Amino acid sequence: MRRFRSSVARLALVAMLLLAACAPPPQVHTLSGPTMGTVWTVRLAGLPADVTVPRLRAEIEALLETANAQMSTYRDDSEITRFNRAPAGTAMTVSEDFARVLAAALALAEDTGGAYDPTVGPLVNLWGFGPDGHRDRAPEDAAIAAMRERVGWQRLRFDAATRTLVQPGGVYLDLSSIAKGDAVDRIAEHLAARGVAAALVDIGGDMRLFGRKPDGSGWRVAIERPVPGTRDVHTIIEPGDRAVATSGSYRNFFRDGDREFSHTIDPRSGRPVAHGLVSVTVIDESCLRADALATALTVLGPEEGYAFAEVRGLAVLLLVREGDSVAERMTPAFARYLERAP
Repeated sequence: MRRFRSSVARLALVAMLLLAACAPPPQVHTLSGPTMGTVWTVRLAGLPADVTVPRLRAEIEALLETANAQMSTYRDDSEITRFNRAPAGTAMTVSEDFARVLAAALALAEDTGGAYDPTVGPLVNLWGFGPDGHRDRAPEDAAIAAMRERVGWQRLRFDAATRTLVQPGGVYLDLSSIAKGDAVDRIAEHLAARGVAAALVDIGGDMRLFGRKPDGSGWRVAIERPVPGTRDVHTIIEPGDRAVATSGSYRNFFRDGDREFSHTIDPRSGRPVAHGLVSVTVIDESCLRADALATALTVLGPEEGYAFAEVRGLAVLLLVREGDSVAERMTPAFARYLERAP
Protein backbone atom coordinates (compact mmCIF):
# COMPACT_ATOMS: atom_id res chain seq x y z
CA MET A 1 0.00 0.00 0.00
CA ARG A 2 2.80 2.41 0.84
CA ARG A 3 4.54 1.67 -2.48
CA PHE A 4 1.25 2.26 -4.31
CA ARG A 5 0.79 5.69 -2.71
CA SER A 6 4.39 6.54 -3.41
CA SER A 7 3.94 5.61 -7.06
CA VAL A 8 0.79 7.71 -7.29
CA ALA A 9 2.61 10.68 -5.76
CA ARG A 10 5.47 10.29 -8.24
CA LEU A 11 3.00 10.09 -11.14
CA ALA A 12 1.23 13.24 -9.91
CA LEU A 13 4.53 15.06 -9.66
CA VAL A 14 5.51 13.98 -13.18
CA ALA A 15 2.13 15.16 -14.49
CA MET A 16 2.56 18.55 -12.84
CA LEU A 17 6.03 18.94 -14.32
CA LEU A 18 4.74 18.02 -17.77
CA LEU A 19 1.93 20.55 -17.47
CA ALA A 20 4.38 23.23 -16.37
CA ALA A 21 6.67 22.38 -19.29
CA CYS A 22 3.76 22.67 -21.75
CA ALA A 23 2.43 25.95 -20.30
CA PRO A 24 3.30 29.06 -22.34
CA PRO A 25 6.02 31.22 -20.79
CA PRO A 26 4.90 34.45 -19.10
CA GLN A 27 4.66 37.22 -21.69
CA VAL A 28 5.86 40.78 -21.87
CA HIS A 29 3.33 42.64 -24.01
CA THR A 30 4.50 45.72 -25.90
CA LEU A 31 2.10 48.47 -26.99
CA SER A 32 2.96 51.74 -28.73
CA GLY A 33 1.61 54.64 -30.74
CA PRO A 34 2.07 58.35 -31.49
CA THR A 35 1.42 61.10 -28.96
CA MET A 36 2.68 64.59 -28.04
CA GLY A 37 4.91 64.81 -31.11
CA THR A 38 6.72 61.61 -30.13
CA VAL A 39 5.99 57.93 -29.43
CA TRP A 40 4.53 56.21 -26.40
CA THR A 41 5.55 52.66 -25.54
CA VAL A 42 4.23 50.47 -22.75
CA ARG A 43 5.72 47.08 -21.86
CA LEU A 44 3.67 45.15 -19.36
CA ALA A 45 3.55 41.73 -17.73
CA GLY A 46 1.45 39.90 -15.19
CA LEU A 47 -2.04 40.80 -16.40
CA PRO A 48 -5.02 39.75 -14.28
CA ALA A 49 -7.26 37.15 -15.90
CA ASP A 50 -10.06 39.65 -16.54
CA VAL A 51 -7.83 42.28 -18.21
CA THR A 52 -7.02 42.06 -21.92
CA VAL A 53 -4.25 43.76 -23.87
CA PRO A 54 -6.65 45.40 -26.38
CA ARG A 55 -8.68 46.83 -23.51
CA LEU A 56 -5.56 48.25 -21.85
CA ARG A 57 -4.51 49.86 -25.15
CA ALA A 58 -7.88 51.58 -25.41
CA GLU A 59 -7.60 52.83 -21.83
CA ILE A 60 -4.04 54.11 -22.38
CA GLU A 61 -5.08 55.96 -25.53
CA ALA A 62 -8.02 57.51 -23.67
CA LEU A 63 -5.69 58.78 -20.95
CA LEU A 64 -3.36 60.29 -23.57
CA GLU A 65 -6.28 61.94 -25.34
CA THR A 66 -7.34 63.55 -22.07
CA ALA A 67 -3.82 64.82 -21.37
CA ASN A 68 -3.54 66.33 -24.86
CA ALA A 69 -6.98 67.90 -24.61
CA GLN A 70 -5.83 69.61 -21.43
CA MET A 71 -2.23 70.64 -22.11
CA SER A 72 -1.27 70.49 -25.80
CA THR A 73 -0.32 73.88 -27.28
CA TYR A 74 -0.62 72.23 -30.72
CA ARG A 75 -4.40 71.84 -30.37
CA ASP A 76 -6.76 74.75 -30.93
CA ASP A 77 -9.40 73.20 -28.66
CA SER A 78 -7.16 72.34 -25.70
CA GLU A 79 -7.60 73.82 -22.26
CA ILE A 80 -4.17 75.47 -22.35
CA THR A 81 -4.78 77.04 -25.79
CA ARG A 82 -8.06 78.53 -24.60
CA PHE A 83 -6.20 80.15 -21.72
CA ASN A 84 -3.35 81.38 -23.93
CA ARG A 85 -5.82 83.05 -26.31
CA ALA A 86 -8.07 84.50 -23.62
CA PRO A 87 -8.37 88.29 -23.26
CA ALA A 88 -6.74 90.00 -20.31
CA GLY A 89 -8.74 89.60 -17.12
CA THR A 90 -10.38 86.33 -18.16
CA ALA A 91 -10.81 83.90 -15.26
CA MET A 92 -10.94 80.18 -16.04
CA THR A 93 -11.75 77.24 -13.83
CA VAL A 94 -9.26 74.64 -14.99
CA SER A 95 -9.53 70.87 -14.67
CA GLU A 96 -8.14 69.06 -11.63
CA ASP A 97 -5.30 67.56 -13.66
CA PHE A 98 -4.38 70.91 -15.20
CA ALA A 99 -4.42 72.57 -11.78
CA ARG A 100 -2.22 69.85 -10.26
CA VAL A 101 0.38 70.10 -13.04
CA LEU A 102 0.41 73.90 -13.01
CA ALA A 103 0.81 73.98 -9.22
CA ALA A 104 3.86 71.69 -9.50
CA ALA A 105 5.32 73.83 -12.29
CA LEU A 106 4.91 77.04 -10.31
CA ALA A 107 6.47 75.48 -7.20
CA LEU A 108 9.55 74.50 -9.22
CA ALA A 109 9.68 77.94 -10.82
CA GLU A 110 9.90 79.48 -7.36
CA ASP A 111 12.45 76.91 -6.15
CA THR A 112 14.75 77.55 -9.14
CA GLY A 113 14.45 81.32 -9.11
CA GLY A 114 12.81 81.30 -12.53
CA ALA A 115 15.27 78.99 -14.29
CA TYR A 116 12.19 76.86 -14.79
CA ASP A 117 9.18 78.89 -15.91
CA PRO A 118 5.90 77.56 -17.38
CA THR A 119 5.27 80.94 -19.03
CA VAL A 120 8.34 80.61 -21.28
CA GLY A 121 6.11 79.77 -24.26
CA PRO A 122 6.53 83.06 -26.21
CA LEU A 123 10.30 82.58 -26.23
CA VAL A 124 10.04 78.92 -27.19
CA ASN A 125 7.86 79.90 -30.14
CA LEU A 126 10.11 82.79 -31.12
CA TRP A 127 13.13 80.51 -31.33
CA GLY A 128 11.22 78.04 -33.52
CA PHE A 129 10.66 75.21 -31.08
CA GLY A 130 6.89 75.52 -30.63
CA PRO A 131 3.72 75.21 -32.71
CA ASP A 132 4.55 78.35 -34.72
CA GLY A 133 7.12 76.37 -36.74
CA HIS A 134 10.89 76.00 -37.09
CA ARG A 135 13.45 78.64 -37.98
CA ASP A 136 17.05 78.58 -39.16
CA ARG A 137 18.19 82.01 -38.01
CA ALA A 138 18.42 83.52 -34.55
CA PRO A 139 15.79 86.21 -33.86
CA GLU A 140 16.73 89.86 -33.50
CA ASP A 141 17.52 91.24 -30.04
CA ALA A 142 14.46 93.51 -30.20
CA ALA A 143 12.17 90.55 -30.81
CA ILE A 144 13.71 88.68 -27.88
CA ALA A 145 13.26 91.69 -25.61
CA ALA A 146 9.60 92.01 -26.66
CA MET A 147 8.86 88.36 -25.90
CA ARG A 148 10.59 88.58 -22.53
CA GLU A 149 8.02 91.17 -21.53
CA ARG A 150 5.39 88.44 -21.77
CA VAL A 151 7.32 85.91 -19.65
CA GLY A 152 7.26 85.65 -15.87
CA TRP A 153 5.61 83.01 -13.69
CA GLN A 154 4.91 85.65 -11.00
CA ARG A 155 2.43 87.33 -13.36
CA LEU A 156 0.01 84.42 -13.10
CA ARG A 157 -2.91 84.66 -10.70
CA PHE A 158 -3.74 81.12 -9.76
CA ASP A 159 -5.86 79.87 -6.86
CA ALA A 160 -5.12 76.16 -6.52
CA ALA A 161 -7.97 75.63 -4.03
CA THR A 162 -10.65 76.83 -6.45
CA ARG A 163 -8.65 75.94 -9.59
CA THR A 164 -9.10 79.50 -10.83
CA LEU A 165 -6.54 80.82 -13.31
CA VAL A 166 -6.60 84.43 -14.49
CA GLN A 167 -5.06 85.55 -17.78
CA PRO A 168 -3.19 88.79 -16.98
CA GLY A 169 -2.75 89.57 -20.67
CA GLY A 170 -0.25 88.10 -23.12
CA VAL A 171 0.80 85.15 -20.96
CA TYR A 172 1.36 81.97 -22.96
CA LEU A 173 1.65 78.84 -20.85
CA ASP A 174 3.83 76.00 -22.13
CA LEU A 175 3.71 72.85 -20.00
CA SER A 176 5.49 70.61 -22.50
CA SER A 177 8.41 70.13 -20.09
CA ILE A 178 6.15 68.57 -17.47
CA ALA A 179 3.06 67.28 -19.31
CA LYS A 180 4.78 64.20 -20.77
CA GLY A 181 5.97 63.15 -17.33
CA ASP A 182 2.50 63.64 -15.93
CA ALA A 183 0.98 61.50 -18.69
CA VAL A 184 3.50 58.75 -17.88
CA ASP A 185 2.44 58.87 -14.24
CA ARG A 186 -1.24 58.68 -15.15
CA ILE A 187 -0.71 55.60 -17.31
CA ALA A 188 1.54 53.81 -14.79
CA GLU A 189 -0.86 54.47 -11.92
CA HIS A 190 -3.82 53.32 -14.02
CA LEU A 191 -2.07 50.06 -14.94
CA ALA A 192 -1.17 49.39 -11.31
CA ALA A 193 -4.78 50.07 -10.27
CA ARG A 194 -5.97 47.59 -12.91
CA GLY A 195 -3.85 44.91 -11.26
CA VAL A 196 -0.99 44.77 -13.78
CA ALA A 197 2.01 43.29 -11.94
CA ALA A 198 4.83 44.96 -13.86
CA ALA A 199 5.16 47.71 -16.47
CA LEU A 200 7.53 50.10 -18.16
CA VAL A 201 5.78 53.22 -19.46
CA ASP A 202 7.74 55.44 -21.85
CA ILE A 203 6.74 58.65 -23.62
CA GLY A 204 9.59 60.08 -25.64
CA GLY A 205 12.20 58.89 -23.15
CA ASP A 206 10.29 59.86 -20.00
CA MET A 207 9.63 56.64 -18.11
CA ARG A 208 8.06 55.12 -15.06
CA LEU A 209 8.64 51.52 -14.04
CA PHE A 210 7.22 49.14 -11.48
CA GLY A 211 7.30 45.43 -10.72
CA ARG A 212 9.64 42.83 -12.14
CA LYS A 213 9.78 41.08 -15.50
CA PRO A 214 8.54 37.48 -15.79
CA ASP A 215 12.09 36.13 -15.40
CA GLY A 216 12.34 37.89 -12.03
CA SER A 217 14.78 40.56 -13.16
CA GLY A 218 14.17 44.28 -12.77
CA TRP A 219 13.65 46.72 -15.60
CA ARG A 220 16.87 48.25 -16.92
CA VAL A 221 17.19 51.61 -18.66
CA ALA A 222 19.98 52.63 -21.01
CA ILE A 223 21.12 56.25 -20.88
CA GLU A 224 22.27 57.47 -24.26
CA ARG A 225 25.68 58.97 -24.82
CA PRO A 226 25.03 62.55 -26.01
CA VAL A 227 26.79 62.43 -29.38
CA PRO A 228 24.76 63.65 -32.40
CA GLY A 229 24.31 61.05 -35.11
CA THR A 230 24.92 58.07 -32.81
CA ARG A 231 22.87 55.85 -30.51
CA ASP A 232 25.63 54.73 -28.18
CA VAL A 233 24.89 53.77 -24.58
CA HIS A 234 26.65 55.79 -21.91
CA THR A 235 25.50 53.75 -18.93
CA ILE A 236 22.72 51.46 -17.74
CA ILE A 237 20.64 51.96 -14.63
CA GLU A 238 18.22 49.81 -12.63
CA PRO A 239 15.70 52.30 -11.24
CA GLY A 240 13.38 49.84 -9.49
CA ASP A 241 9.91 51.27 -8.90
CA ARG A 242 10.83 54.78 -9.97
CA ALA A 243 10.54 57.29 -12.79
CA VAL A 244 13.34 58.39 -15.12
CA ALA A 245 13.50 61.47 -17.33
CA THR A 246 16.30 62.76 -19.54
CA SER A 247 16.64 66.22 -21.05
CA GLY A 248 19.23 66.67 -23.80
CA SER A 249 20.28 69.58 -25.97
CA TYR A 250 22.23 67.52 -28.51
CA ARG A 251 19.40 66.41 -30.83
CA ASN A 252 16.83 69.21 -30.99
CA PHE A 253 18.65 72.34 -32.16
CA PHE A 254 19.30 74.45 -35.24
CA ARG A 255 22.42 76.02 -36.71
CA ASP A 256 22.86 79.64 -37.73
CA GLY A 257 26.27 79.97 -39.31
CA ASP A 258 28.78 78.32 -37.00
CA ARG A 259 26.52 78.54 -33.93
CA GLU A 260 24.16 75.94 -32.51
CA PHE A 261 20.98 76.96 -30.72
CA SER A 262 19.42 74.45 -28.32
CA HIS A 263 15.67 73.95 -27.89
CA THR A 264 16.08 74.55 -24.13
CA ILE A 265 15.41 78.24 -23.51
CA ASP A 266 16.64 80.02 -20.40
CA PRO A 267 13.64 82.15 -19.32
CA ARG A 268 15.96 84.50 -17.46
CA SER A 269 17.94 85.53 -20.57
CA GLY A 270 15.41 84.78 -23.28
CA ARG A 271 18.01 82.73 -25.18
CA PRO A 272 18.89 79.05 -25.61
CA VAL A 273 21.27 77.62 -23.05
CA ALA A 274 24.89 77.95 -24.21
CA HIS A 275 26.88 75.98 -21.61
CA GLY A 276 28.43 72.52 -21.98
CA LEU A 277 25.73 70.56 -20.14
CA VAL A 278 24.23 68.44 -22.92
CA SER A 279 22.28 65.76 -21.03
CA VAL A 280 20.52 65.55 -17.66
CA THR A 281 18.93 62.38 -16.28
CA VAL A 282 16.78 62.48 -13.16
CA ILE A 283 15.42 59.54 -11.16
CA ASP A 284 12.46 60.32 -8.94
CA GLU A 285 9.29 58.75 -7.55
CA SER A 286 7.23 60.91 -9.93
CA CYS A 287 7.81 61.25 -13.66
CA LEU A 288 6.08 64.63 -13.59
CA ARG A 289 8.72 65.85 -11.19
CA ALA A 290 11.62 64.08 -12.96
CA ASP A 291 10.58 65.57 -16.31
CA ALA A 292 10.40 69.14 -15.01
CA LEU A 293 13.60 68.81 -12.97
CA ALA A 294 15.53 67.58 -16.00
CA THR A 295 14.60 70.77 -17.85
CA ALA A 296 15.29 73.00 -14.85
CA LEU A 297 18.74 71.50 -14.30
CA THR A 298 19.57 71.85 -18.00
CA VAL A 299 18.86 75.58 -17.71
CA LEU A 300 20.84 75.93 -14.48
CA GLY A 301 23.92 74.38 -16.09
CA PRO A 302 26.66 72.02 -14.89
CA GLU A 303 27.78 73.87 -11.77
CA GLU A 304 24.61 75.52 -10.49
CA GLY A 305 22.53 72.52 -11.54
CA TYR A 306 24.73 70.02 -9.73
CA ALA A 307 24.74 72.14 -6.57
CA PHE A 308 20.93 72.45 -6.74
CA ALA A 309 20.55 68.68 -7.08
CA GLU A 310 23.07 67.72 -4.43
CA VAL A 311 21.70 69.94 -1.69
CA ARG A 312 18.20 68.53 -2.29
CA GLY A 313 19.36 64.91 -2.38
CA LEU A 314 18.21 64.42 -5.98
CA ALA A 315 19.33 61.42 -8.04
CA VAL A 316 20.87 63.16 -11.05
CA LEU A 317 23.39 62.36 -13.79
CA LEU A 318 24.91 65.29 -15.72
CA LEU A 319 26.83 64.76 -18.95
CA VAL A 320 29.00 67.71 -19.91
CA ARG A 321 30.73 68.28 -23.22
CA GLU A 322 34.42 69.07 -22.76
CA GLY A 323 36.00 69.57 -26.16
CA ASP A 324 35.60 66.32 -28.08
CA SER A 325 34.80 64.26 -25.00
CA VAL A 326 31.92 63.93 -22.55
CA ALA A 327 32.47 64.07 -18.80
CA GLU A 328 29.94 62.84 -16.25
CA ARG A 329 28.93 64.13 -12.86
CA MET A 330 26.50 62.18 -10.76
CA THR A 331 25.07 62.87 -7.35
CA PRO A 332 25.54 60.26 -4.61
CA ALA A 333 21.80 59.56 -4.78
CA PHE A 334 22.11 58.58 -8.46
CA ALA A 335 25.06 56.20 -8.04
CA ARG A 336 22.97 53.62 -6.19
CA TYR A 337 20.90 52.99 -9.33
CA LEU A 338 23.80 52.00 -11.56
CA GLU A 339 23.53 48.51 -13.04
CA ARG A 340 25.29 46.01 -10.83
CA ALA A 341 27.63 43.47 -12.34
CA PRO A 342 26.31 39.89 -12.11
